[in-house]
Amino acid sequence: MVDEGHRSAGKARSSAVLDDAHLGDIKGAFGTIHEQEHGTRRTWRRRLLALAVIMGPGLIVMVGDNDAGGVATYAQAGQNYGDSLLWVLVLLIPVLIVNQEMVVRLGAVTGVGHGRLIFERFGKFWGWFSVGDLFLLNFLTITTEFIGIGLGAAYFGVSPYLAVPVGALFLIGITVTGKFSTWERLMFVILGGNALVIPLVVLAHPTLGPVLHGFLIPGIQGGLSSNGALLIVAIVGTTVAPWQLFFQQSNVVDKRITPRWIAYERTDTVVGAFVVVIGAAAIMITTAVAFHGTSLAGHFGDAQTVAEGLARHVSSALGAIFAVLLIDASIIGASAVTLATSYAFGDVFGIRHSLHRSWREAKPFYAVFTAVVVVAASIVLIPHAPLGLITTAVQALAGTLLPSASLFLLLLCNDPAVLGPWVNKPWLNVLATIILAILVVLSLILVFSTIFSGVSVTLLLIIFGSILVVGLIGIGFFTRGSLAPTVSARDKEDRFTWRMPPIALLTRPVPSRGRRIGMTAMGAYILVAVLLLFVKAIELGLGH
Repeated sequence: MVDEGHRSAGKARSSAVLDDAHLGDIKGAFGTIHEQEHGTRRTWRRRLLALAVIMGPGLIVMVGDNDAGGVATYAQAGQNYGDSLLWVLVLLIPVLIVNQEMVVRLGAVTGVGHGRLIFERFGKFWGWFSVGDLFLLNFLTITTEFIGIGLGAAYFGVSPYLAVPVGALFLIGITVTGKFSTWERLMFVILGGNALVIPLVVLAHPTLGPVLHGFLIPGIQGGLSSNGALLIVAIVGTTVAPWQLFFQQSNVVDKRITPRWIAYERTDTVVGAFVVVIGAAAIMITTAVAFHGTSLAGHFGDAQTVAEGLARHVSSALGAIFAVLLIDASIIGASAVTLATSYAFGDVFGIRHSLHRSWREAKPFYAVFTAVVVVAASIVLIPHAPLGLITTAVQALAGTLLPSASLFLLLLCNDPAVLGPWVNKPWLNVLATIILAILVVLSLILVFSTIFSGVSVTLLLIIFGSILVVGLIGIGFFTRGSLAPTVSARDKEDRFTWRMPPIALLTRPVPSRGRRIGMTAMGAYILVAVLLLFVKAIELGLGH
């Protein structure tokens, strides 16, 4: 045991890995892959066995995004606009895959979490700017997960004063195990609850024609309106969230996935993207069918009233399934978001931050997790707490912060010192740039519509969409031939063994004038937007 510990410590010092618990065999929910095993498996059976071991980070991060806020947003889309917004979910599949595939490479190649890379490659200011915003957003998001647990339990007549503390204790219990594989097995058990979307949609008895029309033909029931456009923005914001980047990268590092196994983790991520979209579509279709032609059509309240409406207009079984699904989604989301926060804390402060470690070995890491869960749960139980305001603030903040998180991600994936032969290919940079530009536009629309409630979202969509097109043309003109760093032939040969060297040995890149202007503009926008949102929150809290 002593020799193994010395070997791990030596490997940690010779690489960028911060915690030596992040080195060693891959121990997943369904088996182990030894550290020295090569990534080439010749038979399909052996490949599937390897995939079973690797599966986890991608599936958990994706299903975790169908959390309390996601369930409520998809239910609102179906209840208010029928099947007409299903096409939005189809468009989100490439967005999810592109963003999360980049963090898969960053995690496997660098062995370092997302927050730490931002600190080291962009400096303390941008590091605190990024991580500080993340901590605030994650805390508010976790609070909404406990709101979801309370609403789901209330459907069954269980008081939130019982359900929320039990949920908090359960979250802490499944995390503080000291074994990564045990935590992952428990998470897969909870993920199994997401399969309830199948009986949910089956019991609703949807008609195939309208469903296919909703998936294939972009449009919106009743025509494009400010409320409809804002809901489209909300669907994107609740499906693509900043915490996902931080969680999956750190979870890949903690699971000890190396470049040899990137292809398998990509598959995990792609499967997760389809699972999350299928779940979202099932909720949207169910509420569209159940409330069509009823007095509740177009009058979404909250997730609890949706469950009660399903029971009243279809069957009590359907209402119960929706409520259980809401509780399950809230638990998955709370676990993933809280763990993303704890991982980032460990990265930033250089403390042990691994689920492979026991409480005794990583007290600060588990203490942060426990404290965040307890405080968030306590806020939900405060009488007359502004829970609706918190939920609105989460969506607005997530939409505001996502473009900056995506910008850092894109820059890191074009940094040869960080990714070596794994830097983005030119076509991926083009696609990622288009996605980033769209996220910026959606963020602007969400922030403007939240602050100035009377503004026409349709008008904002036209204005910012036109600016987007012009901007993309300009970017394409000025960046011709420089879409990706060059990679040497030797790096290409060493692709599956190349890992980022210790951070202390890397020279921080000198930013170009264009990059400085872009980052400064992004930072200024976010600071102003967050300040205005804070003022708006105070006004709403005071009843103005």
